[in-house]
Amino acid sequence: MARITRLEIDDSGLPAPAPEIEQERRVAVFDLLEDNSFTLPGRDGAPPPEGPFALTLAVRDGRLVFDTATEAGEKVAEFHLSFGPFRQAVKDYFQICASYFDAVKKLPPSQIEAIDMARRGIHNEGARILQERLEGKAELDIDTARRLFTLVCVLTPVK
Repeated sequence: MARITRLEIDDSGLPAPAPEIEQERRVAVFDLLEDNSFTLPGRDGAPPPEGPFALTLAVRDGRLVFDTATEAGEKVAEFHLSFGPFRQAVKDYFQICASYFDAVKKLPPSQIEAIDMARRGIHNEGARILQERLEGKAELDIDTARRLFTLVCVLTPVK
């Protein structure tokens, strides 16, 4: 059961996201809970903690926090990541999302498809950055990283 079965997002103190971004967030959470792969390595010679896991994503002291517990609520790991490595990918992602949302309203399908392909490429880059930043802390597949990157975007303080 190396997976996340419960996800909480602590966005207190952050401005409310735009409706389109809130929809992206809901879809990412739903998809993540439906299908994900998330494991934690053992530390200091101890065996790896067993899942399933409850994950809380938050922003504390300007850092992204992954607070991981067992389903029963026993804390197993907490790690803090700087937003710095994500900033450009997040900025690019929000810009391409804005273009995509505008395109859906007025452009033909072929142009929407081209913008969506660019959006997926930026999303994949953000997921790769997340996997690199979590190396040695947590292991996740690319689909899980993509969904978590969407949530990182929503929590990024400066967009």
